[in-house]
Amino acid sequence: MPLIQRDTPYPHWEFSDPDSGDLLRVVPERGGLISGWRCADHEVVYLDLERFLDPAQSVRGGFPVLFPITGGLPDNQLPLPQGVFNLGQHGFARQLPWRLEALADGAGVQLQLGENHETFKAYPFWFLLTMEVRLAPGALEITAIVENRGNDTMPFSFGLHPYFNLSSLESVRFEGLPAQCLNHLTMEEASTAEQLEKLASGIDLLVRPAGAVRLVDEAAGTSLELQLTHPLDLVVLWTEPPRAMVCIEPWSAPRQALLSGDRKLELSPGASTRLHTRYAFTATPRA
Repeated sequence: MPLIQRDTPYPHWEFSDPDSGDLLRVVPERGGLISGWRCADHEVVYLDLERFLDPAQSVRGGFPVLFPITGGLPDNQLPLPQGVFNLGQHGFARQLPWRLEALADGAGVQLQLGENHETFKAYPFWFLLTMEVRLAPGALEITAIVENRGNDTMPFSFGLHPYFNLSSLESVRFEGLPAQCLNHLTMEEASTAEQLEKLASGIDLLVRPAGAVRLVDEAAGTSLELQLTHPLDLVVLWTEPPRAMVCIEPWSAPRQALLSGDRKLELSPGASTRLHTRYAFTATPRA
């Protein structure tokens, strides 16, 4: 299925599966944003359209891309052998225009971001970041390929910050989470169960699960399973009440990994690596 340019409900590119009716909506000029995913006749992805249509505001919704860091740095300062660089929260990939084309296998789309004058101000490396986004039966598969095109070893972290629709913050539960988490609001270890009791008042936590993490929305009759592959196998859960949504985010490393070294990824000159994640969606057939 070729990419189709649409003007409503906002300017975007659409890729659909003619057999299932599942589709993707993508806005490459807004940070390579996957802005919509329809699966089994459900709009799975949350998007604050009013905020999205105001280019002066950051996006609340879709699948923002976190690169070359996840989280923030003290005073936004990244010390490197090449100097000290100003790098904002979650990096710059979610703020820059990407290139978009259909995948050659016809299963989805490819998005690409490379270095430019703006990125060099914050991150002094030659890189190419490619995302292959595929519609699979009942699932969305995303593979990120990171390439070091320069002559210096390149440190980075990668993550996604996807927003998902909920029937309400009070009607969902999670499965597959470990007993303990890191509460990002206090940067202290906490009980995961106790944090989830605060879902409707706002949470921001990181977990290191042993397997897949599942969101069950009983009122909607749906479940969403994040299937993890190392090294993209940390998970951040975030809510922003009163929005009826939750972010279920695969990260390769915790905050400040480029400073602490905790799960920091490094690529030698000319090297590349692939990071993979998958969301599987199921829904009870509607009457």
